[in-house]
Amino acid sequence: MADGPFTERLIEDIDAMSKQFQLAARYIIDQPHDVALLSMRDQARLAGVLPATMTRVAKHLGLTGYDELRQIYAEAVRSGDFGFAGKADAQAAAQKLKGDHGLAREILLAQAAQIGQLAESSQLDAIVSTARRLANAKSVFCIGLRSSHAIAWHLHYILSMIGDKSVILEAIGGTGSDALSRAGRNDVLFATSVFPYTRVTVEIAECAHQHGIPIVAITDSLVAPLARVADDVVLVQTKSPSFFHTMTPAFAVAEVLGALIAGHRTDAAGNALLRFDAHLADFNTHLKSRAWALHLRSPPSTSSTTAKSGKKRKARVPNRD
Repeated sequence: MADGPFTERLIEDIDAMSKQFQLAARYIIDQPHDVALLSMRDQARLAGVLPATMTRVAKHLGLTGYDELRQIYAEAVRSGDFGFAGKADAQAAAQKLKGDHGLAREILLAQAAQIGQLAESSQLDAIVSTARRLANAKSVFCIGLRSSHAIAWHLHYILSMIGDKSVILEAIGGTGSDALSRAGRNDVLFATSVFPYTRVTVEIAECAHQHGIPIVAITDSLVAPLARVADDVVLVQTKSPSFFHTMTPAFAVAEVLGALIAGHRTDAAGNALLRFDAHLADFNTHLKSRAWALHLRSPPSTSSTTAKSGKKRKARVPNRD
């Protein structure tokens, strides 16, 4: 899925739209290439609205009509402005203007602000509600693919440290969704995907919804596919000065969820972590802090001392007898 010219504007405005407007807007958001290629009547039929609704949405965007909207999307297709490639050109221009330090600073400040908004907004309530649902679940099935994979894996890793209730739905060998066949109404599916949404993740969530399995999601919009089927939704921002959308706020939410879940299961989590620490010790997984400190304090080698003193030593010629 690509990002169309009016995607961000439609996502911002969609909550205030009527039901018919929302259907049309969702179609334009989800099918930007079809907007460029299909007739307005065909698009209205696929969106489930009257052709006049498509025209009214175009005028809502400040255009003269739907033909102008189609023309803008067609030009975006021809110029390659859809997707990551188009954004890369914009980043290159900004980076040339601001320099590497300037762009890096802008990206980091944007990420910090996005995380800060999670702590100051209604999303904090959503995070707490999501954590409680996950803590009370018999098992948690985690799905996140492509850029969202790190988010799902990180929560799964934290949950695996404090118990055995987490199952990661990876797609190795095409068997990613098979474990979901064991899920029931006392379990929870944790799903995460941001625009452009990954088809397999959405299909797994829709399947879980059809079978009555509770769903919690981290996504980027109330009109995102996961938001439509989830019982609890945490919304994160993904906009970035980079050509690639940021996953930093979503990653932060996963870490907070793991901490809150551990706090809800104090005794079980404590015992599980003791076993986990013992297991790591058995396999000597991490560098020992004392050994590492001694390494740092050890005197430099002879060759290093010689190099620092500036004195040259005569090379020793090996005995050839």
